[in-house]
Amino acid sequence: MLADTDAGSIITAAQSGAQWGYRLLFLQIILIPVLFIVQELTVRLGIVTGHGHGELIRKHFGGGWAWLSVGTLLLACLGALVTELGGIAGVGELFGIPRWASVGAAVLLLIVVVWTGSYRSVERVAILLGSGELAFVLVAWRARPDTAAMMATLHALPLGNTSFLALAAANIGAVIMPWMIFYQQSAVVDKGLKKPDLRAARYDTAWGAVLTQIVMAAALIATAATLSGSPATATLDSVQGIARSLEPYLGHVVGVGFFAVGMTGAALVSAIVVSLTAAWALGETLGCSHSLSARPREAPWFYGIYTGLLAAGALLVIMDDDLISLTIAVEVMNALLLPIVLGFLYALARRALPPPYRLRGWYAALVGFIVLLTCAFAVYAGGVMPLLGALHIG
Repeated sequence: MLADTDAGSIITAAQSGAQWGYRLLFLQIILIPVLFIVQELTVRLGIVTGHGHGELIRKHFGGGWAWLSVGTLLLACLGALVTELGGIAGVGELFGIPRWASVGAAVLLLIVVVWTGSYRSVERVAILLGSGELAFVLVAWRARPDTAAMMATLHALPLGNTSFLALAAANIGAVIMPWMIFYQQSAVVDKGLKKPDLRAARYDTAWGAVLTQIVMAAALIATAATLSGSPATATLDSVQGIARSLEPYLGHVVGVGFFAVGMTGAALVSAIVVSLTAAWALGETLGCSHSLSARPREAPWFYGIYTGLLAAGALLVIMDDDLISLTIAVEVMNALLLPIVLGFLYALARRALPPPYRLRGWYAALVGFIVLLTCAFAVYAGGVMPLLGALHIG
């Protein structure tokens, strides 16, 4: 759940606060129950069936649908990994470190952590790295947000503005990500959780949903309180641009130092998760060994996919300069992929689980409504409205 608030999510939240003040803060709050519902179904499927997401899709819907799902996942994973390593590159450049050096060091660290550890050790390292995200809470507190202004802007949402809706879709895609569903289901299987662990896993997921949205809200509040309506918003085209813009308001230690710590933690934990997600999903679909309990020589495809994706992401980051625009585009893409991802999740929760654990009754109707509403708004805000706006301009 810490990985859910990745570098791309932080950048999206920061852009939202800088451009629209507190207007997208309410969205962060209402996404908490949506995030929990989605991830609880994921945990339930993994623990009860003992299979990863790709395996269950292949088993219940066939290989063609499994490859469609995994194909969209790989696209989302590569896009997400570019945002994570782009965040690392931005932090490095903030302190005068060349992009190739910071990205290369991060990739090397992530390879060593996974190639030499078990699931438990990788999980502990990831949680330690991800805890750096809590620095954003301090940044938001030091920004001294105006609660009266916060409440006032919540009543004036420009729902007819295509730019606002595109950022709203990007925020949804930054919270409900295709890869996190595949990851969490594979992770609880690889971790060895069983049915008696389901209750504790649900509590863990609930706290995680709250924590990840606190971090998202903190990043939005920090820029809304300091940069909204300021000429500095024009310079927010890079990670270092965001940090440097916060510095005059928050000081060097908080505005630059703590921002860098939070961004690094978010990027590193998410890079591990995203790369493992792709390796698990392809391993499940191909039917080859795909576990952190296996050594590299026992699961060459698994570790090879993990390493190859990291290398591809690193090359794209080193070659591309406009990482902020790319990040927002990736989050919008995540939102547009939600009908496929959440559609399979809902169908599996209705079909793949035994009766005592199956999604049914009034709760199934409620979940179905929430999934439909989330997908419809994401597609409308991220795809339909921008397209209509382009056609109108044309």
